[in-house]
Amino acid sequence: MDSDYGVPRELSDLQKDRSVYHPELPPCLQGTTVRVEFGDATTVADSSGGHAISQSFPHTYGQPLAHFLRATAKVPGAQIITEHSAMRVGLVFCGRQSPGGHNVVWGLHEALKIHNPKSTLLGFLGGSEGLFAQKTLEITDDILATYKNQGGYDLLGRTQDQIRTTEQVNAAMAACNALKLDGLVIVGGVTSNTDAAQLAETFAEAKCATKVVGVPVTLNGDLKNQFVEANVGFDTICKVNSQLISNVCTDALSAEKYYYFIRLMGRKASHVAVECSLQSHPNMVILAEEVAASKLTIFDLTTQICDAVQARAEQEKYHGVILLPEGLIESIPEVYALLQEIHSLLRQGVLADKISLQLSPWASALFEFLPPFIRKQLLLHPESDDSAQLSQIETEKLLAELVEAEMNKRQKEGSYKGKKFNAICHFFGYQARGSLPSKFDCDYAYVLGHICYHILAAGLNGYMATVTILKNPCNKWLCGAAPITAMLSIKHGGHGGRAMTIGKPLLHPATVDLRGKVYGLLRENAKKLLLDDVYRNPGPLQFDGPGADSRAISLCVEDLDYMGRIKKLNEYLEKVRTIVKPGCSQDVLKAALSAMSSVTDILSVMSSPSKGSS
Repeated sequence: MDSDYGVPRELSDLQKDRSVYHPELPPCLQGTTVRVEFGDATTVADSSGGHAISQSFPHTYGQPLAHFLRATAKVPGAQIITEHSAMRVGLVFCGRQSPGGHNVVWGLHEALKIHNPKSTLLGFLGGSEGLFAQKTLEITDDILATYKNQGGYDLLGRTQDQIRTTEQVNAAMAACNALKLDGLVIVGGVTSNTDAAQLAETFAEAKCATKVVGVPVTLNGDLKNQFVEANVGFDTICKVNSQLISNVCTDALSAEKYYYFIRLMGRKASHVAVECSLQSHPNMVILAEEVAASKLTIFDLTTQICDAVQARAEQEKYHGVILLPEGLIESIPEVYALLQEIHSLLRQGVLADKISLQLSPWASALFEFLPPFIRKQLLLHPESDDSAQLSQIETEKLLAELVEAEMNKRQKEGSYKGKKFNAICHFFGYQARGSLPSKFDCDYAYVLGHICYHILAAGLNGYMATVTILKNPCNKWLCGAAPITAMLSIKHGGHGGRAMTIGKPLLHPATVDLRGKVYGLLRENAKKLLLDDVYRNPGPLQFDGPGADSRAISLCVEDLDYMGRIKKLNEYLEKVRTIVKPGCSQDVLKAALSAMSSVTDILSVMSSPSKGSS
């Protein structure tokens, strides 16, 4: 109900304490002057899709990076904005709620009022549906008072709907024109920011005055690329889940008779499962990316878990904790193929109770093999991106049943002589996503809100707010903006739930890199964690004390700061121009030519379409 949005909350003592916490701004965002340095024109990481993307986004492709500068920075050519006209800006929550989202609203509202008290921030009520219907709430200090540093999206409400069809895009543009908006800020994940890119292009083509800005907010942690290091909400989700997992580990160690199968929210990618494993040290974690890469069947997974149970039983251990990402079910080849058949029939209008009769022979055989509860869940209508309703499919119960059946079989055959296998299943997701946001997510979201204002003040359209070197303290953060088109890519096939999007420029979810440092760290001690109970409990969310400023382990391990390296490269190129001028010695010129020839040859090979697509 619209009347419930923005009403004052009843706060506990802890919530009251959190509501008065004021995040720190990095130096580049302080004061009332906006200083922005523009870099080179951008391209895309996979050059094979560059031409198609540039054709689809002729008005917003190839825009430069933007870096916001502190007052003491001396950068020739930087744009300095001291006069700030009153702005009217709209903000909409898209996608699932993620802890910290309210602080984006707070940061943007504060920045608007600091630079011109006559500026207005309108929140769209009920997500994109409120945008289409032009239902708004004017944000004020009084309204924000009980929502600062608080979880949820209940200030404005949200929606999972996309802004993609011609009718929806036209409705969004009509709302922006009717409300005379200078800017529209879209808060969400990969799907929402893909929509933001398309809106920005359409608005530019139609000469609509509204500039579109995206903000990376998703608990899944899958909106990651060379420009975006982390997503608002991921830190909180992982910390809250890790405490729950650790509590379960302690219970398992105490009772010594149960195996806990825990499925974690996070959509297709396994980032949440990886981070929670690094924080809590369960006995086993199975990643969707591993299963897809190795083409493991459901029987392979069952055998893998059973072998682990048997290895622990040989050490007189009859308990354990196993983590599973919710995207695991779609990564199993035969189940994915079955889902594709089911979804195709559902799109043709076949009723769910008639689908089993129209499946191919092999798909029908697999469908009948699965337990009744899984059959029912696989028949649910797919999401708007054609992926299964992953949060509703109880993969943990499926695997627990299959493992129990296999262990009973081994026991009957005499190959397993241990105690009876007992499993308890959990799904952690909803418990964490409504949590009070961590200190990191509070700070990060608030800063992103301020950056949104800086982007609009600089007149930029189709950009995403970015912060780099996030593993450092907030006063060291580097703030900027990157064109969303530089983050797009085109998939020409392959495994995944987004079959309807093949061949279209999109922000695709970033999956766990099986060659990366984080995965290497996860697997480094896999055998020790499997056989030895070295459970680790990070405790509850901490807002003061030694754990308050902790970062996600994966964020600290990864070698990031892409935008900083771009700036460093430009500094080196400028030095070369300074040294190699007409009049320099032949030796200097020859050395420069030789070095540049080698560098360009290497880079040409690395950036070729075949290399990029691999």
